[in-house]
Amino acid sequence: MNEREREIASGLPSDLDRLPLLGGFRLRGIEMTRLETFIDATFAFAISMMIIAPQQIPDNIDALLGAFKNVPAFVASIIVLGIFWRGHWVWSRRYGLEDGMSILISWAMIVTILIYIYPLKAVFGSMWFFLSDGRFGHALGARTDAQARTLFAIFAIGFTAIALEIVLLNVRAWQLREPLRLNAREKLVTLYEVTGWSMPVGVGIISLVLALTLPREQLDWSGWVYFSLAILGPLHSAYRRRRIQDL
Repeated sequence: MNEREREIASGLPSDLDRLPLLGGFRLRGIEMTRLETFIDATFAFAISMMIIAPQQIPDNIDALLGAFKNVPAFVASIIVLGIFWRGHWVWSRRYGLEDGMSILISWAMIVTILIYIYPLKAVFGSMWFFLSDGRFGHALGARTDAQARTLFAIFAIGFTAIALEIVLLNVRAWQLREPLRLNAREKLVTLYEVTGWSMPVGVGIISLVLALTLPREQLDWSGWVYFSLAILGPLHSAYRRRRIQDL
């Protein structure tokens, strides 16, 4: 081990089995770090930027009903942000890392999230506008083919980047598996976290390719492709649970 790895190892208790467990994984980061606190603040700020009435509190019935048209898009956006937040939270709890590389990746994640919230809300607003025949959400507002492609491409890049950053955090934990003293089960869980988060990376890349290549009338498929994760995610989780139980 190099000096930094020895420092990480020295911060762990001698008896790791005394640590609290989450899904059978010993939690090395049960105490919140400054890095995790900053990530939480970023997610909280991102949520506050997507409130249903961004200008002011509605003061008449028309404004109130108009604001409630944004509720489905707001909820969908919160769900996506919540999934990413939990990915970082689980990583923090399991490994408790605050080394230079982990800090760099987490800061990149902070920057990405603060940029991503704008296309996130726009795309979900457009989706609900289409599904509800204009009752909820708002029209995309793209006047040209290039504008629509650009919005879907930005959404895909942001989605892919955040998922990739969580992949890299788990890869970093895998690289430090010796100083972290991961047991066989924890090593397997770490590898499955890498493969699991690689799926949204792959879907995001597919969406980006579709956004850049599909004809205008089929461009919506660049957005619908994300719903494949509703099938891929549970399948991966079921396979992971079976392999871990076998171990």
